[in-house]
Amino acid sequence: MTSSIPFIDLRVQRQRIEADLCRRMDAVLEHGQFILGPEVAEFERRLGEFAGVDHVVGCANGTDALVLSMRALGVEPGDHVIVPAFTFCATAEAVVLCGAVPVFTDVDERTFNLTATTLAAALESCAANAIAPVGIIAVDLFGQAANYDALHEVVGGHDLWILGDAAQSFGGSFAGRRVGSLARVNTVSFFPAKPLGCYGDGGAVLTDDADLAQLLRSLRFHGKGAHQYDNVRIGYNSRLDTLQAAVLLAKLEVFEEELTARQQVADRYSAGLHDVAAVPFIADAARSAWAQYTLLFEPGRRDDVAAALREQGIPTGIYYAQPLHRQTAYREYPVVAGGLPVSEDLASRVLSLPMHAYLDPSLQDRIVELVRAAC
Repeated sequence: MTSSIPFIDLRVQRQRIEADLCRRMDAVLEHGQFILGPEVAEFERRLGEFAGVDHVVGCANGTDALVLSMRALGVEPGDHVIVPAFTFCATAEAVVLCGAVPVFTDVDERTFNLTATTLAAALESCAANAIAPVGIIAVDLFGQAANYDALHEVVGGHDLWILGDAAQSFGGSFAGRRVGSLARVNTVSFFPAKPLGCYGDGGAVLTDDADLAQLLRSLRFHGKGAHQYDNVRIGYNSRLDTLQAAVLLAKLEVFEEELTARQQVADRYSAGLHDVAAVPFIADAARSAWAQYTLLFEPGRRDDVAAALREQGIPTGIYYAQPLHRQTAYREYPVVAGGLPVSEDLASRVLSLPMHAYLDPSLQDRIVELVRAAC
């Protein structure tokens, strides 16, 4: 077995931004405002400009962004929230941390996201079982945003909010609008492996609702009112570190170029693999951020391909090997009528290949050749 290449190569990116990165981090070390320093406010402003929203509230991580958002939306213990079953656990975990109950629904077999069809089926199932959900969390899986216009049409006759979990899709767009502006409340993760990631944990909530943003700023800082020792509500200790904001500012400078490079990597993969596996489907109105490049293989073939690549030092990822309703921690929560056949099928067939903006074309050609040979 040969030595393994990185699945996501952050070192090459660091070499590109190192001068700006060190300058910004040195400035933080010099002024010493490590909590909510000026870089946090600058980053929130610039991220809002990038996404086209009025307010950005930085926080400690993407999971906290979900929890803070639901608290601000008024979620109470015992409330039900519809979530997709095929996603990372943080989406459902945040619901439970609020004392609420996740209701698992299926996703689309091509986009891996909630659609108008799957959401309508979930609402019908809830009504038949006397469940009155208060909202929906739509997860933009692998980099492609859900069709929020269609989702909003479905909930138009219901008193429900939609929260956009854009942990994997920030940088993408749908129908000409940037991810982060597609729902009333949108959450982002800056986990290092994300398209826009920091060097630790970080997250943010994006919204055009000024009152909601003010409430979020209070909740992230121990429920503060006029000042930090005026506590007007129960809150959290969930602030974006100033050093992480400095890192993100340096990365934001090259983010648009990196998104273009990610698209080129995805295009090369699809051109070389479309006849041996199901390559990612991207809706005409969507631009993906390509958090992952995920293939679909016939049942039983996926593990063979992964093993063949591993022998040649090529890492792969399975996102996700078990849908949430099959996970031990979530087995007791409700599932929509008819079960979740698509989520269960996808879990047995997905395989993600190395994906980042600096993937060398010759190395990518080798990966393509190995996948083809394994097939």
